[in-house]
Amino acid sequence: MGKGSNGNSVSAVEKFRLQTPSDSVVKNVITWDEVAKHNTRNDCWIVVNSIVYNLSTFRKKHPGGSKILEFYAGQDATEVFNAFHKDFDRVAKYAKAYQIGQIDPNDALRGRSEQEREKVQKELEIREDFRKIQQIALEKGFFNSNFTFFFLHSFQIVFFYLLGFYIQIKYGGDWIPTLCALACSVLAQGQASWTQHDHGHSSLLRNPKHNRYIHMFFMGAIKGASADWWAFMHNLHHAKPNVIDKDPDCRLEPLFVVGETNPKRRAEENVKKNAKNLYPFTIQQYLFPIGAFLLFPTFFQITTIRHIFRKKKYADLVSMAPMFMLYFGCGYYAFGSVWKTLAYFFASRLLESAWFTWVSQCNHIVMDVHDDVAYESWLHLQLRATCNIEQSWFNDWFTGHLNFQIEHHLFPTMPRHNLYKIQPYVQSLCKKHNIKYVTKHLGEAFYDILTSLEKSGQLWQEAYDELKMSL
Repeated sequence: MGKGSNGNSVSAVEKFRLQTPSDSVVKNVITWDEVAKHNTRNDCWIVVNSIVYNLSTFRKKHPGGSKILEFYAGQDATEVFNAFHKDFDRVAKYAKAYQIGQIDPNDALRGRSEQEREKVQKELEIREDFRKIQQIALEKGFFNSNFTFFFLHSFQIVFFYLLGFYIQIKYGGDWIPTLCALACSVLAQGQASWTQHDHGHSSLLRNPKHNRYIHMFFMGAIKGASADWWAFMHNLHHAKPNVIDKDPDCRLEPLFVVGETNPKRRAEENVKKNAKNLYPFTIQQYLFPIGAFLLFPTFFQITTIRHIFRKKKYADLVSMAPMFMLYFGCGYYAFGSVWKTLAYFFASRLLESAWFTWVSQCNHIVMDVHDDVAYESWLHLQLRATCNIEQSWFNDWFTGHLNFQIEHHLFPTMPRHNLYKIQPYVQSLCKKHNIKYVTKHLGEAFYDILTSLEKSGQLWQEAYDELKMSL
């Protein structure tokens, strides 16, 4: 912590925000139009706190992956930078080497129409108000972890995880022991989905590197997947949620189309290429419940293995070994059959997959799926793409506190047990700026997945028929 001009302590994020650029950087004033030209993977400029950085050569060295920098190439990345990083002092130390200039503070309004100026000024006001809330959260300790909370959640996971294997070894492969063991396995795997999510966001410890070790344990040894793969994909999702061609969680073609824009574009591709889908999207709402069961044992399992070998993340492969050894070793001991062991393993995968998929999708695909907007505030970006589920002790447990999805997306490194504390500040800010804040019942949120898919399917059919008739 340092000292501000008023004598009060300031946080690391404030110190980074208030850092003084070098003299050469101050003299080199760059316009937003010039920054916008450098928006490719090999010519990547971003702006953080009005300082322009040329990250073209740093891109591949970025710990969070190069893709996330490419998403913000030619744009202001101040808010996403502040949301994702915890070690500001360390980042500030190395960031100066990539500074190339400074943005003229009046440039954002120059050359714009009256209507455009009002819009930009509104976004600037929202950004400043959000920064104040972020500072309040820091001062009140909302980013501090409760180690007892995380220990108890971790304990329940490991307890039920090992209990399932104990039941198999002790009581064999009869129906009742198998169902009890399966229940323990699914409970442990479902809760591990939320706990690995915490550690993937560095919510527990201050040092991101230490969080990664714990993340590898829960993602690898418990869930049998690559921690690096999850972090890579999930960071992209958080950086540009529900943004077409950027958020991997809404790139669901050719199986599903979501939102209002994607179905029309898919229809255009179908007509242009004279290509047929695997099935008409008008029935996708009936196929989602089936797909929810299959996400883990098919798509996730294949992509996580592919990621390990493509990125040479062999440590993740080692971390996954205990999970497969336990499932297949204990399974074969109980059943004495390879096929029954495989059936038990996939039954566990299918059920945990359905649990995870329904919870993770009810907050997002029912919301706006849109193209990228270069100068959109972090608050607007996240509120367009996320909604909450009402709070209850069951919803908190069942969703891993992702019933506070709005707050989690605004403050991804905040420990989940503190999300309810920041909620009133977020709701107040949304009310002040007339931004819709959506909260639903759990059942309503699940049902909306099906209705939104039905609507998107109908939009695809209407666009497809209209384009066909125009030929």
